[in-house]
Amino acid sequence: MYYHPIHVFICRMAAQVVPVLTKLFDDYQKTTSSKLKIIDAYMTYILFTGIFQFIYCLLVGTFPFNSFLSGFISTVTSFVLASCLRMQVNQENRSEFTAVSTERAFADFIFANLILHLVVVNFLG
Repeated sequence: MYYHPIHVFICRMAAQVVPVLTKLFDDYQKTTSSKLKIIDAYMTYILFTGIFQFIYCLLVGTFPFNSFLSGFISTVTSFVLASCLRMQVNQENRSEFTAVSTERAFADFIFANLILHLVVVNFLG
């Protein structure tokens, strides 16, 4: 049976990628704190929400453009704010954020999200 070279290449790459992803997942489970895992789950949810909005825009259209734009900007900005929170809460970055406590970082995150969503609701009209 003849196998196309591209199929052979893909099978070899998959055989190399699977152990790397398995080790990455195992190390993530062992070394990441529960606070960071919760933030990562939130960021994953936001990422998939943004992808879903973009696919919906491509398939259906952007008729109420303000609604699409405000929703998409909200997801992107929420992702950025969550990544900033993750950097500040991560214990490996304590040397860079010595003046910011974990509680202060979370309060800043909540305040920035409040301002963001007030702007989004105002943009909707």
